[in-house]
Amino acid sequence: MEEVRFCVRCYDKIELARMYFPNLSNPVSVAKLRRWMRNCMPLMEELTAGDFHPKLKMFSAREVRLIVRYLGEPDGYLLMHEHMDAE
Repeated sequence: MEEVRFCVRCYDKIELARMYFPNLSNPVSVAKLRRWMRNCMPLMEELTAGDFHPKLKMFSAREVRLIVRYLGEPDGYLLMHEHMDAE
């Protein structure tokens, strides 16, 4: 089986949040990711130094790269990949 790696790119906030919290509903997963981000001051400092705006519905590739650097790769992307392979 080929190795599946997380791809840093632009993500809809719901899509990325569900990768971090695949067992939670969309609004709960987004709220939890937002909470994790707010609790990581170095991440928030780097995000706000750029063009980050919390009301936007998408994360830029730069923002995703920072999120992954501070919070780690989401485990849920493997589940999503396995689900897509099964279809």
